[in-house]
Amino acid sequence: MSKYAITAGVQDSPVKTVLYGPEGIGKSTFASHFPDPVFIDTEGGTKRLNIKRLPQPTCWAMLLDEVAEVRRGNIPCGTLVIDTADWAERLAIDAVCAKAKVDGLEGFGYGKGYTYLKEEFGKLLDALEEVLNTGHNVLVLAHAAITKFEQPDAAGSYDRWTMKTTKQVEPLIREWCDMLLFVNYKTVVEKSGSAPNAKNKVTGGRRVMYTTHHPCWDAKNRFGLPDEMPFDYAGIAACISGTTPAPAPQPEPQPRPQPKPQSAPEEDILPAPAPQPEPPAETVPKALLVPDLIALGVPEKLAPLMSANNVTPEELQAVVGKRGYFPEDMPIKDYPMDFVEGCLIAAWPQVLQMVLDSRDLPF
Repeated sequence: MSKYAITAGVQDSPVKTVLYGPEGIGKSTFASHFPDPVFIDTEGGTKRLNIKRLPQPTCWAMLLDEVAEVRRGNIPCGTLVIDTADWAERLAIDAVCAKAKVDGLEGFGYGKGYTYLKEEFGKLLDALEEVLNTGHNVLVLAHAAITKFEQPDAAGSYDRWTMKTTKQVEPLIREWCDMLLFVNYKTVVEKSGSAPNAKNKVTGGRRVMYTTHHPCWDAKNRFGLPDEMPFDYAGIAACISGTTPAPAPQPEPQPRPQPKPQSAPEEDILPAPAPQPEPPAETVPKALLVPDLIALGVPEKLAPLMSANNVTPEELQAVVGKRGYFPEDMPIKDYPMDFVEGCLIAAWPQVLQMVLDSRDLPF
């Protein structure tokens, strides 16, 4: 008998969706109809929408930290929206290049930079998968671009729509999602007359959503959707509904012990309870706002990370000093920018852990 249980049937679970299309077609507005969405706006394009959003990430480490906050349950929502994947990829490129102290991905040589980028972006998809496992839907938006495509078994090439990311990252996103949707304006080109030299004119222009593969674009779904649909959230609502965040596990109630019969009141027998000492006050420092940190000379990309995690300049300087990088009394504003981006920001989870370890917290 196997130690693994066999399950059967359709499982109701959160959905990971990718939606891409031309700029300005309404991707963010479409995303706002998902169940209780919270946006991570990497490009700053949702300012005119009445939505819930996290601060715009200034670096790759901050983006991963915001996703981790959703996974921990500190940010209540039904859907996490990444808007957009191609702008998130820019942050990943900056992080990879800053860590290696090169000017661009081509600076690695032999295509190694794109391999490092693929590995780094995979960390975001892994983090989004963890968000999905906590009961949240995940929606990733992306811009579209026209690229040349060559079939390996046919001569010649043709134009097709693809996500506006690198060739290494796009396949990762396509494979990761449950539903890949392409949205575009549907137009018809026809001649304006019967003459041989008649000019072409374009008619139509309504927004449509494609859900299955076509030679001119990639799309897929696992819900039996029509090949072409109006660009309306109502068309896919049945695929997304019913996926609410999983409640936190509650401890099982313990049976209350039955009181034993007493032969006499114990008021005069039991001694008075000893006073309990008050727990010592926590030594976690008060958080500084991002403008306050910037006013102290903290770089703009580092300030949001410090503010979100209650890290003071003195604590960060102490960690840097203990590691022997710079003197402990050297202000952060005097740190070289390549050290800030390539060490502090690129390795922020490790830096934060060293700060937490240095605090004298009560247990």
